[in-house]
Amino acid sequence: MQSVPLDHAALSVRGAMHVVRTSSSLKAWRLPAWTWAQSPDPAVDLMVGMTSGVRLCFTTDAEALSLKVLETGIQLAGTPRRPVTFELYVDGVQKASTEASSGHTILVTPTGPSFVPGNASEIFIDDLGAGHKALELWLPQSAQVELLELSISDGAQLLPSLQPSGLRWAHYGSSISHGMEAKGPSWTWPAVAARALGHDLMNIGLAGQCHLDGFVARSLRDGPFDAISLEVGINIIGADTMRRRVFASALHSFLDTIREGKPDVPLLVISPIFCPLLETRVGPLMRDSLASYGTTERPHSAADGALTLVESRAIISDVITRRQNGGDANLAYLDGLTLFGAADEADLPDHLHPNAAGQERMGLRFAGSDWAKRLG
Repeated sequence: MQSVPLDHAALSVRGAMHVVRTSSSLKAWRLPAWTWAQSPDPAVDLMVGMTSGVRLCFTTDAEALSLKVLETGIQLAGTPRRPVTFELYVDGVQKASTEASSGHTILVTPTGPSFVPGNASEIFIDDLGAGHKALELWLPQSAQVELLELSISDGAQLLPSLQPSGLRWAHYGSSISHGMEAKGPSWTWPAVAARALGHDLMNIGLAGQCHLDGFVARSLRDGPFDAISLEVGINIIGADTMRRRVFASALHSFLDTIREGKPDVPLLVISPIFCPLLETRVGPLMRDSLASYGTTERPHSAADGALTLVESRAIISDVITRRQNGGDANLAYLDGLTLFGAADEADLPDHLHPNAAGQERMGLRFAGSDWAKRLG
């Protein structure tokens, strides 16, 4: 096997807004570096560094490749470590799926997180076939990853991949869009939808951290995107970070910021999917255990403007209608219940997050939505 410098010009990274690489190291983040100074919580930095939707792309005639990686995964105490899965596509068809398991672990316990150091993992994939082919390596959605080494068959060539021909689609959302529960990084619902539609995905699904932050709006405003969608509401209601008075105004401001730089780009706002815990009860969500959730009755908070999901959908719909009536013809609304509704509740094992089957179904439903069809 021959080693390939990780700063080789033929290696492209898609689905990331910031990449730092040398000949022996490559690491990607899903928001620009300048946002770090404005990040309000270490959890934001953790989620931005997770590589949901990030792909390493190149063309080669190699019949085998190997990778040395150092992953930082997550484990909830009392449950198995979340799988850290790499998926390889060859000429658009999935060829291999393999896991890394020896890296660092962030262990989440009832008293807080702790860091358990680990070691680099080695991944080997062979039987790639003869001749030149386009490779797309999907990095794990549930971990931060540093690539330390890439090797390909002796004598093989390394060439750039063709630029994607589809729309550059940026999607911002919560853990529902981050998709840690998907069966692999290419099976989160945004990834499933992007593959079905032929779009070039930039997934800014940030588990627990979709709170209409201004630095995300500015990143979307300034990024090279042909279409933008937002899945908003569940983190805001689930953490009770905004009340009725603030939510609509914050959403208007977020959309205003995007429109400053992209006045005509197709823009979709998706309201929350079904969550039985918060449909008619206010947040915040409380963990019954580290692996499931519950709520507490808070009638006084409801009277003071705390939101339910039913109310949030009405507010989001009203915001979009007002802006459409104000002349924004390229703004649309999608009811999240059309992607995942009460009839899908069996695929909410923790009462909040769709499982792998739910993630895939959401992606296919989104790909069949009127907005997606209009984009072509």
